[in-house]
Amino acid sequence: MSNRITSYSEFYQFYLKEHQNQTSRILHFIGTFLVFILLFLAIIQGWGWRWVLIPVVGYGFAWVGHAFFERNKPATFKYPFWSLISDFKLFFEILLGKRSFDSSKD
Repeated sequence: MSNRITSYSEFYQFYLKEHQNQTSRILHFIGTFLVFILLFLAIIQGWGWRWVLIPVVGYGFAWVGHAFFERNKPATFKYPFWSLISDFKLFFEILLGKRSFDSSKD
């Protein structure tokens, strides 16, 4: 990733290449799913300071996937906004059957 990516379309192709491992995709999916659950609970129950747990849980699952399965550095550090958007985009694409946990079936 020596050249800076300048468009989201280009970034998402990079993002998909960095998320090819099935276990990593499953961990990303679980983390994002838990983010939605925790966000819902936080709004309903008025969590106060516990809101900080939401990104810790979401990124925790994703970073385990990168560290142990993808063996690469998360794009979050260089492209935080596009990476977050892409996490949600991939989550919904898998949920709706447009993509698979198995990247060879994309």
